[in-house]
Amino acid sequence: MSRVEELPDDFDEALNLNNAPPEVAQPGFDFFAPTNEIPFPINEAGLKARQTDPNAPELPPAIAAVQSHSSEELMAMMNKTPLFMTDIENAGDEKGENVLLDALQALQNEGTRGEVASSFKGQGNEAVQELKWIDAKEFYSKALAVIHAKVDKWEAPEDPVEEAALLRKLEEASYINRALCNLELGNYRTCTLDCAAALKFNPRNVKAFYRSSLALFKLDKVAEAEDSVNRGLAIDPESKALQESAKKIAERKALLERAAARKRAEEETARKKNMVLSTALRARMIRTRKTEQPPDLEDAKIRLVPDPLSPESTIEFPVVFLYPMEAQSDFIKAFSEMNAIEDHLDYIFPLPWDTKKEYTLDGVECFMQTVTGGLIKAGKKLPLLQILSGGKVEVVDEIVTIHVVPLSKTGKYIAEMKARKTG
Repeated sequence: MSRVEELPDDFDEALNLNNAPPEVAQPGFDFFAPTNEIPFPINEAGLKARQTDPNAPELPPAIAAVQSHSSEELMAMMNKTPLFMTDIENAGDEKGENVLLDALQALQNEGTRGEVASSFKGQGNEAVQELKWIDAKEFYSKALAVIHAKVDKWEAPEDPVEEAALLRKLEEASYINRALCNLELGNYRTCTLDCAAALKFNPRNVKAFYRSSLALFKLDKVAEAEDSVNRGLAIDPESKALQESAKKIAERKALLERAAARKRAEEETARKKNMVLSTALRARMIRTRKTEQPPDLEDAKIRLVPDPLSPESTIEFPVVFLYPMEAQSDFIKAFSEMNAIEDHLDYIFPLPWDTKKEYTLDGVECFMQTVTGGLIKAGKKLPLLQILSGGKVEVVDEIVTIHVVPLSKTGKYIAEMKARKTG
């Protein structure tokens, strides 16, 4: 991740934070050279038990030290080393002591509270210069933990007033520097909280406004980002970083405003279309109803054509032909109110599954359910408008449903529908 802004006031401007830190070689030291140093004491009994080939060559001391212990023993010994320590409770020897850990903890407590916090902040600055954002964040967090610690276990300062001023300065710097780490790590919400904490100490901290604006921009909180960058520019109008941030925020704001304007226009057009369609349906005395769980018709719906904003346009309906005696169906996406049922059945027939040739224009009757659950016979030659108007039937979930039944089976169909109604 690229650098956002130089961190300390005395930072070397010649340093390019976008490049990885150079590796510093130690003179005379070969990292891959073999060594006779052993990380753990060799367990001769354990090593002998693990050797299956008596003629195998002797292992190097370092490898032998590892192989002579079980994985549980290795984890226990590694836990006594600060670098690998995960359980301080079990980090001591049989007497519960760990000299190296005690030395490190003592070193952490040497000096006054301000000196220890300053040391952690300095280590954080060094980590930032090497782009080690996680390490740097940890050091700044430690500095803040020292400052906020309720138990004072450090040396007493010679000048308490000077110490208090130092702690205040360190706290502000640690918050604003940790904000940079959180920004680079993508912890944008946490970055804004650190910036807010820094501003409590110094309301004119330009870096806090700048970094907060970047984090808010990443969160797409454009109004808040704009407010933050404007507050920073009010303090330092010549800041190039703030000016660049303000430019990006303004571009994003303009883009969002254009999108919002398009959405408002689309919503207004949709509102007008619905109003005109509703007026047209009422004028034709066509009843409609929607259920709580309408079927997914994709883009099929009741519409006015050719102009959806003109009540003089023709209404088209999605229509489903049900063949209840065969459990089959056909779907017509756009059925004009001026068309008759036979206009569509004419090209649908013959049906591919009708092996008995029962479904012909002259051999079927069409039915529709009424609002009360009864039936009406829908004339095949009548325009759909004439069938729907008058209020006897209703269009449910924007679908007109027409039952198509062979003449030979109409009696059975009607009986079944009456039984279903009374049942």
